[in-house]
Amino acid sequence: MRYSASEKLEIIRTVEASHLLTRQTLDMLCIPRTTFYRWYDCYVENGLDGLADRTSKPQSIWNRIPQGRRDDLIVFALEHEVLSPRELAAKYTDEKRYFLPESSAYRILKEVDLITAPSHVVIEAANEFHDKTTAINQMWQTDFTYFKVIGWGWYYLSTILDDYSRYIISWKLCATMRANDVTDTLEMALQASGCNKAVVRHKPRLLSDNGSCYISGELADWLKDQRMDHVRGAPFHPQTQVKIERWLQTMKNKVLLENYYLPGDLEQQIGIFVDYYNNQRYHESLNNVTPADVYFSRDKAILKQREKIKANTIKQRRLQHQKQAA
Repeated sequence: MRYSASEKLEIIRTVEASHLLTRQTLDMLCIPRTTFYRWYDCYVENGLDGLADRTSKPQSIWNRIPQGRRDDLIVFALEHEVLSPRELAAKYTDEKRYFLPESSAYRILKEVDLITAPSHVVIEAANEFHDKTTAINQMWQTDFTYFKVIGWGWYYLSTILDDYSRYIISWKLCATMRANDVTDTLEMALQASGCNKAVVRHKPRLLSDNGSCYISGELADWLKDQRMDHVRGAPFHPQTQVKIERWLQTMKNKVLLENYYLPGDLEQQIGIFVDYYNNQRYHESLNNVTPADVYFSRDKAILKQREKIKANTIKQRRLQHQKQAA
């Protein structure tokens, strides 16, 4: 129980006026003797002011982010309005060479009311996939999604996504959802990845749902000729293809913000977003590097560089604190 300064003074007066021993009086009041004598010493030394509660927080924190850096982050955030606090922290660390934790970025931006609610719905799924890939081009995920072009009708986007890096290897905007649309996208992926020319132990497995184009004999024959295995997810269980499902949702959240009157306009905007997603968007599941960084094996060097920046930043803060305290 916490006592105010006036209550502490009243307890001291009660003990002083009591005809019982101090120990007995304190036992009746349920006040530890060490606590009482600490109060008494403070009262003798500083009077009533000495009995006021004192904060246990240190007057200065050596690891506090300097105000200049806080202001710089706010300006940086205004220049990159589409980035989340997580992405801002990673991008700020990479470009400014100053380590900034995601939690600190969130608190700083929250203080100036720059945090907004997300404009998308998060898909909940299992924490981990049972059969994880360990390198690129071990397994590719594929799926279709649809768009409506005003005056032209429905168009369908076929995508090939690398399971390990989440890199979009190839994509094609189609007028139908047939097996030949799938094989065309796969041929583009084999060419872009070099798997059609390189001598490999095995070609990537293909993971898809049970759409009619994916269970067709035409696709099965084509995959057999290419020596590619085909894995299909369980019906009514989209979590199996959660990575490509998440990509499709992220992409449509951006691309569908506008209406399109020509298929070429839609195709252009999809291409712009694919380039952004592959090469600029920091992915939380990839330790805040881009899919291209993982696919082209740049991620380890980037993460190592961030650790160096973090160590140098902490060292600078400690030295600055020591100078201010001197």
